[in-house]
Amino acid sequence: MPTTETPAPVAASGAALSPTLALAMDLIQRPSVTPDDLGCQALMIERLERLGFEVERLTFGDVENFWAVRGHHGPVLAFAGHTDVVPTGPESQWQTPPFAPQIDAQGMLRGRGAADMKGSLAAMITAAERFVATCPDHQGRIAFLITSDEEGPAVDGTRAVVEHLRERNERLDYCIVGEPSSTERLGDVIKNGRRGSLGGVLRVRGIQGHVAYPHLARNPIHQVAPALDALANEHWDAGNDCFPATSFQISNIRAGTGATNVIPGDVEIVFNFRFSTETTDTELRERTETLLRGHDLDFEIDWTLNGSPFLTREGALVDATVHGVADVTGTTPVLSTSGGTSDGRFIATLGTQVVELGPRNATIHKVDERVLASDLDDLSAIYEAILVRLFTDTTTTSA
Repeated sequence: MPTTETPAPVAASGAALSPTLALAMDLIQRPSVTPDDLGCQALMIERLERLGFEVERLTFGDVENFWAVRGHHGPVLAFAGHTDVVPTGPESQWQTPPFAPQIDAQGMLRGRGAADMKGSLAAMITAAERFVATCPDHQGRIAFLITSDEEGPAVDGTRAVVEHLRERNERLDYCIVGEPSSTERLGDVIKNGRRGSLGGVLRVRGIQGHVAYPHLARNPIHQVAPALDALANEHWDAGNDCFPATSFQISNIRAGTGATNVIPGDVEIVFNFRFSTETTDTELRERTETLLRGHDLDFEIDWTLNGSPFLTREGALVDATVHGVADVTGTTPVLSTSGGTSDGRFIATLGTQVVELGPRNATIHKVDERVLASDLDDLSAIYEAILVRLFTDTTTTSA
């Protein structure tokens, strides 16, 4: 972990860094591989407390989280994100060390977490700093919900904080999650919802035996194969204007003793549904088990609901976000519900309007993760523009 003697990072050109880039690089150089935080949250908390935020540190299990609020009345807009990052993979394959952030000659900020999502965290902080400096008596309340358990099990992070807020009836009207939503250019895509995720582990029991005497055994792989084909070809729903059709995918099949002459006694199939708002997890469970029973299988399923689908329709938050992007980039973003899950699925259960807006996602979780450095300054300006539209009477934001 860096010390206070760590020299201030600079760009390859030697130019001074903007406050957003300096903070992003300070966060990136802390190797906070999930669920470790390694001082990232303390760095953010220090800056938020200087702005007058009341900060509540929330530790669940081994996971560090915090909830910070500035203001006492009116609607709440929370910035949500995570300080943990995924492992680097072989560091020898990186062109630059993953936790030694650099801005290269092409203007790319390189390092693990540059895009997912320490760049967004830095942009959120500096946007709040500028907004509070300009509007110290702003309308509404600004909040931060930050965790170090998004890339891992996601049990003691945002999920646990949301339950804590729910128990005390905490208000949370709007939320911007800093996930890297952009594809070709900054702000071209805003995620205003996500599909649900329902996982299952199916175990089918047979009778182990010798492959030369199949009449004395029962091969569970042979038995389950027609059922898996039926599940893969089932029409679960047609989706709707906001979501694609529900999909079923098998991710793993395990069976056998390792010997080539043994019929296995059981088989395990790992699968996942990504489902739209046209169906529910209960309906998917019931239809799956009915189909399997129709194939006369001896089976059991362990189900895991990773998250229900959510959708934020056009309204105050979506409008402010769309216009905020247009104010800064001059382009109109597309609303999308594609991709995997995010912590937005937990926050939406509070009845909160949720959008995801962050930098380009082309290199997230990859070797040589990187993001255009200037995009982070623009992202900070977009976040500030959203604050201005929601919490002031003017639509003019500072540069």
